[in-house]
Amino acid sequence: MIQEKAEGRMGVGSRGVTQFGFSPTPCGQSLLTFEQLAMPLFDSLYNFARWLTLDSSDAEDLMQDTYLKAFRGFASFQPGTNFRAWIFKILKNTFLSSHSKLEQRMTVEMDSDEDCHALPATSSTPESVLIKHSSTDAVRSAIEQLPVVLREVVLLCDVENASYREIAEILSIPMGTVMSRLARARKTLCTSLLTADGAPPRCIKAQ
Repeated sequence: MIQEKAEGRMGVGSRGVTQFGFSPTPCGQSLLTFEQLAMPLFDSLYNFARWLTLDSSDAEDLMQDTYLKAFRGFASFQPGTNFRAWIFKILKNTFLSSHSKLEQRMTVEMDSDEDCHALPATSSTPESVLIKHSSTDAVRSAIEQLPVVLREVVLLCDVENASYREIAEILSIPMGTVMSRLARARKTLCTSLLTADGAPPRCIKAQ
């Protein structure tokens, strides 16, 4: 729905991940394999980083750190498993490590009670229908106002088309929490979009 292009801005051209300062030694094959897996995900990772940080410069720094950490830890990746979830998790953890303890504590507190108050999300809800048919600028503004823990799950699901299982792996949370956060995020977006249009905060019916 909302994508950002960053390869040109960050100087990642035909030389691929070597632009991040990686050396082809001691194992050139490892660099080649990593590049083949990681570079097709560059735009998606940058898009996620940009939405998490809400700042292009911070997103670029986060991408640099993510690719360096991922390459240095590439030996721990198990071939045949989900590389996309693996590197997205590194990006999320790198972002989280820069957060204050207060922000991390608030995340834990949300996890502790959200399953009791939010219904699981489904692939088609009144909220998702409204979001799909709203203007890009309105959706962008509404997403930016979401808390990070809600923003990240709706971006992974509705922008990156990640499965609930992938999202749970990336964010290190149960799938039930993924669904309840997604339901809460969509409901909050729905309210924001309708309020912005001057309409009462009541979502339309799914078709």
